[in-house]
Amino acid sequence: MKAKKGLPGRRTYALPTIFTVGTLFCGYYCLMKTLQALSLPTDRLGEAARLYNHAAIAIGVGMFTDGMDGRIARLTNAVSEFGREIDSLADVITFGVAPAMLAVAWGIRTPELAGHPFFANILPAVGYLVTFLYVTCGAARLARFNVQKNPSPKNPGLPGRKYFVGLPIPPAAGMLAAVVHFNGGYPLVNWWPEGILWLLLIGFLAFLMVSTWRYSSLKDVSVFRLPSLVMVIFFATLIFLIWNFSEPVLLAMATTFVASGVVTRIASLWRRRTLLPEENTPQPEESPSSGL
Repeated sequence: MKAKKGLPGRRTYALPTIFTVGTLFCGYYCLMKTLQALSLPTDRLGEAARLYNHAAIAIGVGMFTDGMDGRIARLTNAVSEFGREIDSLADVITFGVAPAMLAVAWGIRTPELAGHPFFANILPAVGYLVTFLYVTCGAARLARFNVQKNPSPKNPGLPGRKYFVGLPIPPAAGMLAAVVHFNGGYPLVNWWPEGILWLLLIGFLAFLMVSTWRYSSLKDVSVFRLPSLVMVIFFATLIFLIWNFSEPVLLAMATTFVASGVVTRIASLWRRRTLLPEENTPQPEESPSSGL
């Protein structure tokens, strides 16, 4: 039976699902590479670093495919409940379980902590807890997004602008992957406080995902609205920078987006404090009239 004119057909619905499956494969690939790196002995650190780096890159590729499936679904009018649900399931694996596994395997390696018995016993256990909370908060963030038809932060910001309520899970995973990629995949083995800082970052990202802090939606920013020449120059520059300086560029991009919500929240609190209602400030008493 042919699809009615103006309605998307089955092939149209399958197109965004293909990208969703690509996102799911990136999560699976990240898990496999992380397990391979974790099974290597400590004297093969270079090979393990290469595998960890490939796992981190897979998360970055997954962010691209995750963004494409939603955009294609909207452009082709192929938005469906099935696509929405499978996209959320893929996000839990690719941006929840996979980066959590990568984070604890890359950032907390017990053999390198052999010289510090206390941290060798404590950090792995705390790492399991923090990464589990990361996965839980990421799943809760996705569930909240699916349930709320029109989620809005407590402080909606500028009218006409779209905002995410809380940090989306793909940028949170991208932040972890960018740190791993920036270090060339080499695990944190030289200084145990780095492991503590790493766990604090994971816990902070988990908090941001379930918070009500607003993050600007990239849907409002469309480089395709720019003039053709400017758009070509923009993409050419971006590709050149990522291709040649991927480590610092990707880390800077991930950090900028994650920090944007924190800066917005601080600015909002500062604005509330400086713009207090006039009725809350004491008013001078009026002097009585002379009655002349």
